[in-house]
Amino acid sequence: MTEPNRYTSENPEGKNTLNEDQAVLIDEVIDDPHAPTFDFTVVNDEKAGIYAAMLGDREIAGLPYNVAGRGRLVLLAISVFPEYREQGIATELIRRVLDDVRARGKTVTIMCPVVRTFIEHNPEYTDLIDPQHPGVAKGHR
Repeated sequence: MTEPNRYTSENPEGKNTLNEDQAVLIDEVIDDPHAPTFDFTVVNDEKAGIYAAMLGDREIAGLPYNVAGRGRLVLLAISVFPEYREQGIATELIRRVLDDVRARGKTVTIMCPVVRTFIEHNPEYTDLIDPQHPGVAKGHR
């Protein structure tokens, strides 16, 4: 079982302890670089402001965002339904979202410590972080 106070994140207002769900997803991002167990599709619902991971007609994970101007997305907080955690879903969803952001010529502000941790472990995505509005400073400690 993951300890709820195992990680902290840093945001512009200071440090925050991550909740247990976030810690589980961070562990997945760090420890599970392989392909996900399930072949899912990603749908960008621009009206709702969410990238949704879909398994058939069921949403199994999501990464909500806000649009900040024409060229930047603020990535908020990834979530994965408990029965789909620790199976590579969070890692692959983040990868696909960032690939889409790159393809659209946008940058990101990261408010989600799980996404921040993913980028720390996959530095090829660092260039997508908006230099003036990076978001949280560290994904985990």
